[in-house]
Amino acid sequence: MKKNSLNFIITIILAFLLSQVLPWWSVMVASFISALLISLNKSAVFFIPFLAVLVFWTVHAFILGNANDFILAKKIAVLLSLGGNPYVLVLVTGIVGGLAAGVSALFGKQLSLVFKS
Repeated sequence: MKKNSLNFIITIILAFLLSQVLPWWSVMVASFISALLISLNKSAVFFIPFLAVLVFWTVHAFILGNANDFILAKKIAVLLSLGGNPYVLVLVTGIVGGLAAGVSALFGKQLSLVFKS
């Protein structure tokens, strides 16, 4: 349990710091590095970074959208057939980021296993 919490926190901190200087894929680098540093077991390798980035991107997208009354988010939600609901778009944004981070963490775990053998 301690490893899970530590990986979650490190992933969010790295994602935040890297997002200041890198594009959207910085969350993939953050989850890759956290998977290399802290070894997790079984499905936690995917789900802990997934949840960390889901929370990070959802909160970040909500803060950015809320600053301008979700004007752009409403228009994009219409384009993506989400019924014009900006909150669903914020959630979808978090899920997409979480999937990218989870897959990247799986790659980091596999690479750490290769280095160990």
